[in-house]
Amino acid sequence: MFASAALLALAGTAAAGSILWDGRLNDYETAAFLDDWSWSNQVGPYQYYIHGSGVTSEYVDLAENYKNPADSGSNQGIQISTDKTSSWNGQTMLRTELIPQTTAAINKGKVYYHFSVQHNRTNPPTPTEQHQVCFFESHFTELKFGASGGSSNLLQWYANSQPHWNVNFEAGVWHNVAYGIDFDAQTVEFYHSTGAEDLTLTAGPISAATSSNGADWHLGVLRLPSSTGTSEAAREDWHFSGVYIESGDITKSIAGTGGSGASVSAVAAKAAVTTTTVETATPAQTTFTAPTTLLTQVKAQQSLAKVYTSQPQSETTTSCKEEEATTQIALNLAPTFSPTGSISLTHTAPTTLSTWYAETAIASTLFDTSSSQAMASNPALVFTATDANAEPVATDC
Repeated sequence: MFASAALLALAGTAAAGSILWDGRLNDYETAAFLDDWSWSNQVGPYQYYIHGSGVTSEYVDLAENYKNPADSGSNQGIQISTDKTSSWNGQTMLRTELIPQTTAAINKGKVYYHFSVQHNRTNPPTPTEQHQVCFFESHFTELKFGASGGSSNLLQWYANSQPHWNVNFEAGVWHNVAYGIDFDAQTVEFYHSTGAEDLTLTAGPISAATSSNGADWHLGVLRLPSSTGTSEAAREDWHFSGVYIESGDITKSIAGTGGSGASVSAVAAKAAVTTTTVETATPAQTTFTAPTTLLTQVKAQQSLAKVYTSQPQSETTTSCKEEEATTQIALNLAPTFSPTGSISLTHTAPTTLSTWYAETAIASTLFDTSSSQAMASNPALVFTATDANAEPVATDC
């Protein structure tokens, strides 16, 4: 008996898929980490930009009692809420949504999008408003609840804009879902169970325009106005558990895969994502300090000179000012000096500034820097006399 049980367990492990992206948030105690995300600092497992005007804790919360008790792969569940403040970008819809932040191939081949969803009697969803739940941007597969033109307590699965399954969405009942999406074959399957039961194929495969850029699956709720044209705006709380995406064979057990004992492939995928986000964030932290003073002078050996002073006013702008030189060299016009390449000066808070002179009208190599070592290894500008009677030209100051 023991040997048979061991073999069954081993077979179950072998049949489990490989996690491509893990959204169960086992590494976090609160949702405050979402505040660190921005378009210039894309860190963490989720993009977080579709929400209302309040603080994050009003829309997203983490707690153990928000998860399916049968989901041993998750330390906690995710509560996603909407209320009258949840209008995003001035829309009449109320929205709170999380989007996977990953470079993994969650939009290629055959993959399975897992999640469990429930509500309880506190702040239940409004049946007179249509809700789009866990949907792709093109809505080729999604759950829906409620009806904007009437009232409905049905939770429905849609594929290719058509309903293919429904159930009464009763309080306290966990509905376990997996979308089986074949991006190559352009089909979608629907796996479902309740409570602690294993997933079973309930509908599909259904032909659908399976298109995704890998950053357009929305975990959460988009809430449309009722037939009156405005939302009733009562607060709603939705609970999600066991959120992850896998490839290979589908994991049908609600206990999930990975968790604290994650597979090597899952850990590797997570590490790869972490590395990518660090590389992405680094350039955003780079700053440059404009120099407070920069002086560049060009002088001819004979009495044919004027002096040009270049003084940056900010990081991106530079003004040029023409000033008379000393009386000994200001009697006549100087030759015109033109650089053979564009001038590009970069300074970070220099403490020492240099002045360089062209002593004749013969081509010379000039550049301005506070580092003598850089001067030896990085020649800069070449100036060539073109007309002894022309006005001096300060190019690219």
